[in-house]
Amino acid sequence: MEFSKKLQELRKNRGVTQEELADAIFVTRTAVSKWESGRGYPSIDSLKALSRYFSVTVDELIRTEEIMLAAEDDKKDYKDRYRTLICGLLDVLHAVLLFVPVFGDGAGSGTSVPLFGLTGVSPWIRTVFIVIICLTVVNGVCGAVMSRFARPVCHRHRLVTGMALSVLCSAVFVLTRQPYAGIICFAILVIKGILFIKTE
Repeated sequence: MEFSKKLQELRKNRGVTQEELADAIFVTRTAVSKWESGRGYPSIDSLKALSRYFSVTVDELIRTEEIMLAAEDDKKDYKDRYRTLICGLLDVLHAVLLFVPVFGDGAGSGTSVPLFGLTGVSPWIRTVFIVIICLTVVNGVCGAVMSRFARPVCHRHRLVTGMALSVLCSAVFVLTRQPYAGIICFAILVIKGILFIKTE
């Protein structure tokens, strides 16, 4: 018998609703509904919780082929979460640009200053720098937090947004003749690109 049918049968025999089962094993009702309709498999941890709840072995609950599919889904989900977390932390790293002296203070000046000490450029360019860096950092914080809770689609959107912001940071700093800040952003972008390629 397929896992979805087996789960429905066990739940109905126990006389519990999808909501009650979800509460008992600490998942959402939507997850239980998805499993019972055959649109997905539970994680290994959820399988163990189900087997304890219904007092059956994991082997009685799910076939070997289905276990392999569940394990593959878990592995892919783990990779997505890991990549989203690392890329989010790299985006947060852009915050150092606010405080580290990497900006040239005007064409004639040979000194480097932090962004908040930058006086040799027009105020609107300085504002653009601050906005881009803050957006990137906020995106990184959201990515790091969402890596624990969000769905895979959210991971992909957060990664694309982070890559686009890193490209924008690099381009803006290079075009405004701030090479050190541009190099830092480009290095972060390269690291994220390598991480993205390796985990695909």
